[in-house]
Amino acid sequence: MHGEGDAPRPSNPSPAVPATDDEIREKYLERAIREMNALTRDIQTCRHCPRGSLMPVLGSGHPQADILLLKHAPVVSEIEEGVAFYGRAGSALRKSLSRLDVDPLEVYGTLCVKCPVGDPALADPACVSRVAEEIAIVQPRIIVVMGEEALATLNELDLPLAREVTWQPGVIQQLTPAIDVLVTPDIDDSLDEEDAKRAFWAAFRTLGDWWADLPPY
Repeated sequence: MHGEGDAPRPSNPSPAVPATDDEIREKYLERAIREMNALTRDIQTCRHCPRGSLMPVLGSGHPQADILLLKHAPVVSEIEEGVAFYGRAGSALRKSLSRLDVDPLEVYGTLCVKCPVGDPALADPACVSRVAEEIAIVQPRIIVVMGEEALATLNELDLPLAREVTWQPGVIQQLTPAIDVLVTPDIDDSLDEEDAKRAFWAAFRTLGDWWADLPPY
């Protein structure tokens, strides 16, 4: 018991908890960065695919972006730099996002086939399916799927409550209750011919309306 002159003992302080929306977002971001770094290390040490001495091509961008760009396999410029959407495709997408007033800092881009194999069909299915882990970490509000092969891969992923997405370029579809999908032609096939450019842009520009309608909180 305390004597009359004893000062009351301070109670044990409660552990600090995030008190504001910004602090909560910061905690989620820190966790996403840790998880993405761990996934990156795992992918870099993958030996399932016959890639020889070449390194995997990794995703890049904000680890909790609202928009996730997904295409099937890397091209030479991406293999050389080890980064998805490096080169002409990335430049075309930055110009397209700017035209739509979409903040590029709200975008994350990745590939279904990360290992630079001679034929994407040689990529190990277990390796390809790891894009589901990226989606789980980023938790995007929309996935822009570029090309029929990328769409086929997306439909094969084991995502909770996922619905099949059909080939309807330029149409917003629902993948899960929390994630929309926009299908477009493959950006790599849309860089030279005018008709291909217009077909890609006709589908991709739908993202601008989706972005403008997105609540800012």
